[in-house]
Amino acid sequence: MVGKQISKKLLNLGCIVPNYLYKGEQVRYYGSPSIGVAFSKDGKSWSDRGDVALESREDLFDKGDLTVMEAVLTTDGIMVVYDSSSREKRNVVQLRVGVAFFDPADPTKLLQRNESPLYQYDLKTLRYVVPEKAWQAKDKLVLTWRNGFGNKVEVRIPHPYLYLDNDNIRKPIKIKKQLEIKRNPNNPIIKPQAENDWEAKATFNPAALQAGEKIHLLYRAIGDNDVSVLGYASSEDGFNIDERLSQPVFFNGQDVKKLRNNLKVGKSPISYVSGGGGNGGCEDPRLTLIDDKVYLTYTAFDGWGSLRMALSSISLKDFLNKEWNWEKPIMISPPGEIHKNWVIFPEKIGGKFAVLHSVNPEILIEYLDDLEFKGDNNHIKSFFSSAKNKGRWDSWVRGAGAPPIKTDRGWLLIYHAMDVYRDPNRYKLGVMLLDLDNPQKIIARSREPILEPDESYENNGWKAGVSYCCGAVVRDDKLLIYYGGADTVSCVAETDLNQFVDKLIETEKPKIKRIKNRKIKI
Repeated sequence: MVGKQISKKLLNLGCIVPNYLYKGEQVRYYGSPSIGVAFSKDGKSWSDRGDVALESREDLFDKGDLTVMEAVLTTDGIMVVYDSSSREKRNVVQLRVGVAFFDPADPTKLLQRNESPLYQYDLKTLRYVVPEKAWQAKDKLVLTWRNGFGNKVEVRIPHPYLYLDNDNIRKPIKIKKQLEIKRNPNNPIIKPQAENDWEAKATFNPAALQAGEKIHLLYRAIGDNDVSVLGYASSEDGFNIDERLSQPVFFNGQDVKKLRNNLKVGKSPISYVSGGGGNGGCEDPRLTLIDDKVYLTYTAFDGWGSLRMALSSISLKDFLNKEWNWEKPIMISPPGEIHKNWVIFPEKIGGKFAVLHSVNPEILIEYLDDLEFKGDNNHIKSFFSSAKNKGRWDSWVRGAGAPPIKTDRGWLLIYHAMDVYRDPNRYKLGVMLLDLDNPQKIIARSREPILEPDESYENNGWKAGVSYCCGAVVRDDKLLIYYGGADTVSCVAETDLNQFVDKLIETEKPKIKRIKNRKIKI
């Protein structure tokens, strides 16, 4: 079917797919208001086939006119990067960039589109904003707009896709991470000890607390009885373990005899496996100090039919004296539901305790007058979604890591995520910066993982490809991140906190440059 001739004005709102022909013709994707496909034998006269390749959708982010910024062949198909920015308020233009993939065997056929933006930012400006182009610069995707007559808006984000070279060979891009953290050369800092039955198999996912000139770690330990308990270690410098107790300091109180009785009568267990510890126990601890009390949140698994978030506490004095007078644990998540990765903010917000209990699909925080969980409010109703986003490295956000770290520019939240489409079954670490007064508002979010399980100690163990953070502290302006490797050992990584936060914000905000001596045709 021969379509209409495409006007030069529309063609200017598009891009030719380089190094690609379809049935001997060049292919150009163009926009406004929808994205269409034009074909040409000579590169001068262009016509379409009467097909609309991609329409804006009111139920997605890309409502309104679409403008093509780049079209290029990738391993996932023909990738079209497009703009759908719009003026949301008189002085705010919301920059939005989407991405869609088309079939190289039929460039009019849509293979997939991202349901959330590849990039989004509210730009405060009274001037008009016109999308220009996008291109690859080494490992970055560069996005540009024209803001008024003399300003250029430029954004550089990590390029999320693999390109095909001239021989159509899949070649991964080695990315130098802007937000990468430095692993300690002595990792792992805590390993299983065969002489202690209770921690002979695994010692991982440590919670961290800085108090009394030391950094205190409570780590999950699994021994010969396959029960998860918590062990204690401390460090004066944050990297070298100076003290480690030979006995566990916290139990969940599960009854192993009851587990065996369940097995005898043929009761069905829930489907849950996490780092070994098949007989249950206390998993993945987090520590938060508020005033003179240390709060402990953890995943309580009875080894059979219940997996809930639990809370205990101890006075700071007893904690420092290693007098383990823990309050009786209480279950704070609803029965019959599976929840993990709940953390408590290290100070009250608006005069209330703040419990962050979900990060997917949005930040959910419960604000409480106290942490007693009595009466009608005896648990937090939470929601965790398995929603996935193909357009990001963290296509499946799994949960919060350490309790949030307060900085001058926001709450720094480490989280766990997986790229289930391009790099499945690997737990990676990312970060978000949350608003100090309203931490459900995300100020910035890492566009690349800050740590991936690439080292041997993050792959040799009970579960390969796992880096899982439960603790972080700030010491001498350094952010120390404690994490488990391969569900087997405990590790630490560091970075300069202020520089880290600055770079995190920089990756979110566009740069506006003044264009000198340049004539722009409108």
